[in-house]
Amino acid sequence: MKVKVAVIQHAPVFFDKEKTLQKLETLVSEYSSQGCRLLLFPESFIPGYPRGFTFGASVGSRDEAGRELYAEYLDNSIALDADRERLEKIAAKYKVYLVIGVTEREAKGRSLFCSMLYISPKNGLLGVHRKIKPTGTERVVWSEAGGESLVSFDTNVGKLGGLICWENYMPLARMAMYRQGVQIYLAPTADARESWVSSMQHIALEGRCFVLGCNQYFTREMYPRKYRDLLPDTPEEICPGGSVIISPSGKILAGPLWNDSGVLLAELDLDEIKKVSLDFDVTGHYARNDIFDLKIQDQPPMKKEVDESD
Repeated sequence: MKVKVAVIQHAPVFFDKEKTLQKLETLVSEYSSQGCRLLLFPESFIPGYPRGFTFGASVGSRDEAGRELYAEYLDNSIALDADRERLEKIAAKYKVYLVIGVTEREAKGRSLFCSMLYISPKNGLLGVHRKIKPTGTERVVWSEAGGESLVSFDTNVGKLGGLICWENYMPLARMAMYRQGVQIYLAPTADARESWVSSMQHIALEGRCFVLGCNQYFTREMYPRKYRDLLPDTPEEICPGGSVIISPSGKILAGPLWNDSGVLLAELDLDEIKKVSLDFDVTGHYARNDIFDLKIQDQPPMKKEVDESD
């Protein structure tokens, strides 16, 4: 089976959920018309990755300006009870699968998660992966999830799963994806170092899967003035991008895209996965289950989507 995919290296309208949703639909409309069946958006595309912000927090204290900024971030984050239907309608209207990095607001609370939404054009929201370990000071604003968040989906465009940003440095978290048989591994990120591309190639080779690495391109001028004033020492190019699409043999199919906004396109032949499994299968003949025993608490089994013909 072949499937055309798009990796979206665009910035949101920062801290503005409504305008970012409008931008998202514009991009979906454009690339679905080019035959793409799966679109991946960056980490916290809605309402934006809060790079550089401290939210007024230091060990033992928080200030009022930081609390106000958090409240604004909270208000513009995705609440599935309120925003789910709109996202599902976009997927259905353009007949595409969407995987979107968002900051997600708890339905019955005021805590936030760095999440990845999986949305089907026919069956709507398939599920949510919440980052199991926010990195560094991300922990000021993002909560962490458990094993129930290590989700994967058997869809009409392939078996989908993945991790967000530095979760991809967690070997056992990666193995949790591999053992579900993920064919298209999705890795939205905020890491724009050149070494990140090597990590994506390693995952493709290790998991014998296609890897879609997705970052945003972001400059200081893209921040509204009031946010720029909070970050006087921020360089002009805040995030240079580096999105990439890699085959199960480690070959770069598209990208890496640096220093500009854009979209990477590729047609993935899922049958290639069978061929490269001849000499390495991380959950099969290379697994050595007689030596290693991986136990993951609360991980759900891969969810199979109802077939489009049903």
